[in-house]
Amino acid sequence: MLETFRQLFGSAEGARIYRAPGRVNLIGEHTDYTLGFVLPVALDLATHIAAVPSPDGMLRIYSQQRRELREFTAAGIPQRQPAHDWTDYPIGVAVELARAGFPLAPANLLICSSVPEGSGLSSSAALEVASALAFLSGRAIDPLDLARLCQRAERNFVGVPCGIMDQYISIFGRRNSAVEIDCRSLGHRFVPLPESITFTAVNSMVKHALAGSAYKDRVAECAAAADALGLPLRDFSPSQFESKAHNLPPLVARRARHVVTENARVADFVESSMRGDLARMGRLMVESHRSLQNDYEVSCPELDFLVDTALSIDGVYGSRMTGGGFGGCTVTMLRPDALPHFQQQIVSAYEARFQVTPQLYPCHPSPGAGEGPANP
Repeated sequence: MLETFRQLFGSAEGARIYRAPGRVNLIGEHTDYTLGFVLPVALDLATHIAAVPSPDGMLRIYSQQRRELREFTAAGIPQRQPAHDWTDYPIGVAVELARAGFPLAPANLLICSSVPEGSGLSSSAALEVASALAFLSGRAIDPLDLARLCQRAERNFVGVPCGIMDQYISIFGRRNSAVEIDCRSLGHRFVPLPESITFTAVNSMVKHALAGSAYKDRVAECAAAADALGLPLRDFSPSQFESKAHNLPPLVARRARHVVTENARVADFVESSMRGDLARMGRLMVESHRSLQNDYEVSCPELDFLVDTALSIDGVYGSRMTGGGFGGCTVTMLRPDALPHFQQQIVSAYEARFQVTPQLYPCHPSPGAGEGPANP
């Protein structure tokens, strides 16, 4: 990475490298923006940014994946408007930092990421958090404030009305642990996962684009349900919700039913993990997918095929779509010894059905963001 930096900018002297991980959400999908519960893990797939101060008042950002260099006048960043491309993520963060009293210093930045874009593994939040650390350049900020700031950047500058899960887990991730996040209190607890299982993400290679998808519609539908019911959806148990669901339009009721039952599934999954009830954990993942497929309608044929195929393979406990939906990844829970057979079977079946080779990513719970190693 540093050699690439030298080739681009002439010198890497004084370079600092920052790392922010992507994430896979084990359960609790489309519940964060309704202030519910989620259970993600940070991944060893991460965005790294190398940064060196610039002497000429410019901010230069090079994306190694896109092979694109963009230049900005550092002093003009607070007045920038969205460009509606990949630079909105780091620039939106810079704008929010300036508003929070952290003026942007001129710098040269190199972005290198192993989080696949459009996969549902939160490449955007990884870029936001890594950018924030690079812009801060060691200046202290409360970790929760940092998560909120990066969320504001995505909501206000990029234009996606996202919840806080992705930025939160990128900062608060822990090795060998899932993190249960209460998206209303913004508290969390670490949830150890049974050692007798592993998780694998399978990329459908269908790229989602949440800003241009039905994501905003789902946010609005959930808000309409909460307004009509007079309480946040997270405050209903499934039985309480069903007693009032007849007061909602059928479509809005289906959306709300997913959120209410999904919050309950998060609690059940955490308890099942603590007990080592692997079968129950797997069933909850499948229930989550069917709810996302039928009530929330954010799945797609490719994701459904991956889930159904996974469930037919020996050693698999459960599988579901993960992330915003409309493409991206599934996450599958299985026995570690079953992994080689699973990989062969899922790739072969998907290639035969869609003539596309899916990418597989082992999901090793990893630490949250910070200054990282030079070799991403």
